[in-house]
Amino acid sequence: MEIAALLNRFELVKKYTEGNRDFTEINLNEANLSRINLSQSILRKATLFVTNIGGANLSECDLTEANLNVARLSNTNLTRAILNGATINVANIVQANLTEAQLIGASLIRSELIRAELSKANFTGANLTQADLREVQITGTNLSGANLSGANLRGASGSSANFEEANLHGADLTKAELKEVNFSNADMRQASLQEVDLSGADLSGANLTWADLSGANLNGADLSDAQLSGANLNLADLSNANLANASLIHADLTETNLMHADWVGADLTGANLTGVKIYLLPRFGVKVDDITCEWVDLSPRGDRTQIQKFNSPSESIKFLNHKPALVQIVVDALLDPSANTALATAYYEIARYYPTMSSSPNIEIDYRRTTITFRFESDEHLLPSAFLAVLPFDDSIEIHKNIVEIGKKILNQDLGKKRIVQLCKELNAAINNIREVKKLVLAKKAEYETKFFDSPTKTILISSGMQSLIVHHNPNFGKRGQNHRSSKFSVSVGQSLVDFMASFDYVD
Repeated sequence: MEIAALLNRFELVKKYTEGNRDFTEINLNEANLSRINLSQSILRKATLFVTNIGGANLSECDLTEANLNVARLSNTNLTRAILNGATINVANIVQANLTEAQLIGASLIRSELIRAELSKANFTGANLTQADLREVQITGTNLSGANLSGANLRGASGSSANFEEANLHGADLTKAELKEVNFSNADMRQASLQEVDLSGADLSGANLTWADLSGANLNGADLSDAQLSGANLNLADLSNANLANASLIHADLTETNLMHADWVGADLTGANLTGVKIYLLPRFGVKVDDITCEWVDLSPRGDRTQIQKFNSPSESIKFLNHKPALVQIVVDALLDPSANTALATAYYEIARYYPTMSSSPNIEIDYRRTTITFRFESDEHLLPSAFLAVLPFDDSIEIHKNIVEIGKKILNQDLGKKRIVQLCKELNAAINNIREVKKLVLAKKAEYETKFFDSPTKTILISSGMQSLIVHHNPNFGKRGQNHRSSKFSVSVGQSLVDFMASFDYVD
């Protein structure tokens, strides 16, 4: 149906009442259509410039490529309407209902959508430059690839929305509630995100350069490979967040909560880290050149009950560039399937008594040997973990003697009373449980037929300071077909043991 003439409101209502729904290319410029019911009408390429459609029912209407520039659509019902390719620039869409509406490629430059309902709407590739989206509802809304540069999203709320690859350069999302929203690879440069709730959100690969995230909730958020150079993260909550390989060059992380976070591979060159909460944060694999860090909070609750102060930049850099402590058991044999099952079962039983060993070891097998490596964030776990890790092997008796001897020698080292107590306490905890644990491990091992655990071994401890100490080296190791007497404890009581203990990263 082609309608070229301008229809007044009465004529339009009359035709709709008579069952006419096709108003393609209709010209309704400047008409007053407030509160009109045109539900399910076809208004493709309609001209509605400066038209008043406030409070109208346009649900399920087809407004594809319609011109709604400067139109008034406040409180309008546009649920499931199709506005793909429509131009709705500088329009008043305040408190309109666009639930499940389609606005793919639509243009809403500088439009007002304050408190609009946009849940499950599709704005893929839409242009919302400088649009006013304060307090909008965007649960499940698709804004992937949309242009929201300079847009105002203060107080917006909704979960599971999609902003993937969207342009939010300079946008304002202050105090928005956006849990589990997808911002992957989005451009969020210089965006205002103060006190925003982005807990569980996906910001992987996002560009947040010079963004203001002060006081933001990013608990459990994925910021892997994100660009956060110059960003303000003062007092932000990044606990449990993934910051792997993120760029935080010259970022402000003053008193930021990083407890349980992962930042391995992150670049923190020139960043301010004074007062960060870092309980159970891995202190290795990060670049911390030229950082500013006067103190950190190590307390489990982030309540400053355990503070580590630094007297110089070099001290803080060393502390935050911590290396993991390693226990390595090198077995002079290849790991066979039965041994692999027995070993996994044995370490499961050990972890029940010593939870520090709950993480599975790294196992490397070359052409003739097997290397089992446990990684720990604290040096104090080296001796007790080695004591327990060797339980499945026949060499364990000799190794236990050697570790006990090291424990005695610790008492004579110039390490400070608190440090000695800390090391001995951990070792005693392992020794005191040895009978019950050994009984379980040997019982489990007996269920499998394998000679792997009879093989000669070498046990090495590597501190966070990269100093190594060989606890045991079976003389038959590497000498196939030859038998020698068991080795005796031969760890030097001199400088090698002193250097090893001194290299521990001890937190006062």
